[in-house]
Amino acid sequence: MTLLVPHLWQSTLCALIAWTLTLALRKNRAAVRYWIWLAASLKFLVPLSLLVSVGAQFAVRTATSSAQPQLSAIVNQISAPAGLAPVTAAPVSAAPDRLPAVLFGLWLCGAAVVLLIWFRTWWNIRALRRAATPLDLSLPIPVMSSAARLEPGVFGVFRPALLLPEGIANRLTPDQLETVLAHELCHVRRRDNLTAVLHMLVETLFWFHPLVWWIGSRLADERERACDEAVLQIAGEPEVYAEGILEVCRLYLESPIACMSGISGADLRARIQRIISGARAHNITRGRKLLLATVALAVAGVPLLIGVLTPRVGRAQPQAEKSPEFEVASSAMAAQVPNGAAPYEVASVKPSDPNQQTAPGTWGITGSRFYATNLSAQALVFIAYSIEDPGQISGLPKWASSERFTIEARLGGDVSGHRSMSVQEELEQSRAILKPLLQDRFGLKVHYEAREKSIYALVVDKHGPKLQKASDDHSVWNVTRGHISIHAATLAPLVEGLSTAVGRLVVDKTSLPGRYNIDLKWAPDELSGGENPGPSVFTALREQLGLRLISTSGSIEVLVIDQLERPSAN
Repeated sequence: MTLLVPHLWQSTLCALIAWTLTLALRKNRAAVRYWIWLAASLKFLVPLSLLVSVGAQFAVRTATSSAQPQLSAIVNQISAPAGLAPVTAAPVSAAPDRLPAVLFGLWLCGAAVVLLIWFRTWWNIRALRRAATPLDLSLPIPVMSSAARLEPGVFGVFRPALLLPEGIANRLTPDQLETVLAHELCHVRRRDNLTAVLHMLVETLFWFHPLVWWIGSRLADERERACDEAVLQIAGEPEVYAEGILEVCRLYLESPIACMSGISGADLRARIQRIISGARAHNITRGRKLLLATVALAVAGVPLLIGVLTPRVGRAQPQAEKSPEFEVASSAMAAQVPNGAAPYEVASVKPSDPNQQTAPGTWGITGSRFYATNLSAQALVFIAYSIEDPGQISGLPKWASSERFTIEARLGGDVSGHRSMSVQEELEQSRAILKPLLQDRFGLKVHYEAREKSIYALVVDKHGPKLQKASDDHSVWNVTRGHISIHAATLAPLVEGLSTAVGRLVVDKTSLPGRYNIDLKWAPDELSGGENPGPSVFTALREQLGLRLISTSGSIEVLVIDQLERPSAN
């Protein structure tokens, strides 16, 4: 819904712009107005966010606060042994909302009905074509004679054929028949059946939007006017042409489907008046051509420019600037690893015991040993690349989530030394070990792509923040099920924990600098049915911290898995 609603109002705005342009060009050729309406129709198939994403491919990548060590969503599955205490948490999703499912069901039913109507009509006309007999009229497309009392029309998109009712040559004069045939051939040259199919697709997908059906009537009107103008330029006898149209409308039924171009359609009275009056359409002046080009450039170019100028929301690379609370961890690891060398000497990777597949996974660093027990390749990638939301990763093979492994790596020295590492230090060092290990043993190859995703923006509530400023710089935090505890840290750990809690990427839009002491508590979903369920994470965030989450969309960096193989033998 967060992506659909902006797309609908943007497409509606483009349709209103198209309507304004057609009013300004009402004395010009109908073909120009037709293409303007067709562009408004096709806009429903092309979200502006897609153009923004294309532009984002050329944007300069900038690091965000999420570059700081983050709490991986997969950590939720991990139960660490005493003494190591890596951050542990469980996914706490927002309360299920059935409205999107209900709306999707209604849309699906409506689209199915529209599609069924189109298909039934097309099938009937297809049967008429199969039963028709060929006629030799020396036209550039096949001509068929049909027993149905259906007006002359062109059926087919890529291999069109002209269907004529039996005996039409006896009911129209030769001159009238010639103008009717010229009209149908004009539809063929303009490929009106193809453009009609494209708009029928729009009507099927957006059947609930009344503007889409109005655009369809405008397209039908302008295509007939465009063919009328073309025929009059060739024949030059308005009275004969008008009489031919009236006779066809009197004797035969109108084509029942838009993708079969006929001769009737639009407002017949106004159409005959225009033909008889002999009014000629004006060519487009240079100023109006400039107007059309400017509008087209604005509609397509502005979103592309926004994508180029908007920095990507993504991960900073390991060499990016780190906040002070992680300098100790980085220095400790650097002391153990020569430049260019792997942060481990040797690693053992084995499939986990099949009988322990459902047991919780563990991981951590103890002395000179890194271990990971009963973790899937997906879990390892999530930890290594700070993935909180499954939507931030793409291309994982199926086995990566079902098969589990046990890893033990010798680090070539006591990384932790004689002191206890903080949670963030252990997390940072574990990631520095896992990335090259996954590349060496699992053949992992990745790259980042900017994609449009549904996210949450963390903003300040209307009553202002309720945050306690920290008096020191010693940062510590912990995230558990229904609880985020932070001491002397920026809002980055809170954003990380909230991403895990709501199951969607959260981006900090508060612009609040400094360090804070935060204690956020809420009721996880599985406890919401108890006697004292407590607030949801959304309510707790607003009441306890004076912050709130807004559902929106944004261009974020998605980790794309180019290659991931089962680990090589030890």
